[in-house]
Amino acid sequence: MKNFIFISPNFPTNYWQFCDRLAKNGVNVLGIGDCPYDDLVPGLKKALTEYYKVGSLENYDEVYRAVAYLTFRHGRIDALESNNEYWLEQDARLRDDFNIPGFRTADMERIKYKSKMKAYYKQAGIPTARYHIVDNKEGCLAFIAEVGYPVIAKPDNGVGASHTCRISNEAELDAFFGEKMPVTYIMEEAVNGQVCSYDAIINSNGDPIFESGNVTGSSIMDVVNESQDSFYHIVKNLPDDVRDAGRRTVKSFGAKSRFVHLEFFRLLEDQASLGKKGDIVALEVNMRPSGGYTPEMLNYANGTDVYTIWADMITYDSTQFPQAEHYYCGFVGRRDGDSYALDDNSLIGKYALQVCQCGRIPDALSGAMGNRMFLAKFTEYDELMEFFRDAMQHV
Repeated sequence: MKNFIFISPNFPTNYWQFCDRLAKNGVNVLGIGDCPYDDLVPGLKKALTEYYKVGSLENYDEVYRAVAYLTFRHGRIDALESNNEYWLEQDARLRDDFNIPGFRTADMERIKYKSKMKAYYKQAGIPTARYHIVDNKEGCLAFIAEVGYPVIAKPDNGVGASHTCRISNEAELDAFFGEKMPVTYIMEEAVNGQVCSYDAIINSNGDPIFESGNVTGSSIMDVVNESQDSFYHIVKNLPDDVRDAGRRTVKSFGAKSRFVHLEFFRLLEDQASLGKKGDIVALEVNMRPSGGYTPEMLNYANGTDVYTIWADMITYDSTQFPQAEHYYCGFVGRRDGDSYALDDNSLIGKYALQVCQCGRIPDALSGAMGNRMFLAKFTEYDELMEFFRDAMQHV
């Protein structure tokens, strides 16, 4: 590994650490972004061999010229990544145009379109919710007659819970058709399950060199649509059934040489079309790290450094980086304008020995995560739950 192009290395704000660890492994890290060089954090400036500023990362011609320039300056590009859901399709197009290894445009359907994921989950032996590609009200009513209310409607190619809604009756269906965005939507039967994930760093053979996962306490759809508090946690030890489902999903989708965040439901009750209470059901794949502060949480929970493990995978296809004692690591995102039984200082004071990190959440992430975040790690599950109760008790 000689030359690595990192797209938008300054956002999210913690992603400069991917570049830092690559540079420490002797890789030429070449950045392309729309942030002025002088505004980059010192650690990122130090890690980058060269930085090319574009006027807009949305302008493919500009980004194409940036890659061409960096190729001319440094030679063949060995890898190109953003580790960001928003840029996955552009990353693939750049790999096409410059013959760079990794996911190409032809791979995007199965990893970006929720409807296309279904066949690969089936290949992996993991059940998925029944679905219907939204066409018109009559077609949706026929689907609802089969699966019953409520149903979930969301963009077939979408990021997170953006523009996702629950439809519980015909009046809400009418409202959906009156307001939905002009993109292709998928409608799915509702799953009564708790969202859990398989977070892993995968080598070039499709095998994991690091594995962990999280459990989401709040529905991201409700957090976004109803401005609720956000909370989730990294598990102390990854359950065997999630590990198995994650590994089978990685193989079925052909994920190699990347960080993955694969989401599943654990059923909270028997559901005839899907399985028994406690079974694992597919939700969606994300061929990048879990967003926000999850990399830091993975580090705190596993006593390790996933930035280094990822960089070792890119550079050496393996890692010797150790893990220490495992913990639960919880995230809480509070909303500006809400009143809490414990204010921020009181919450930090009570959990002074457990809080690992706190601060403002960038505005671009606040819709799904809140405005102020608190990360804390615990040995016992009951302690984690007490922290969540204290952090989210409103006045």
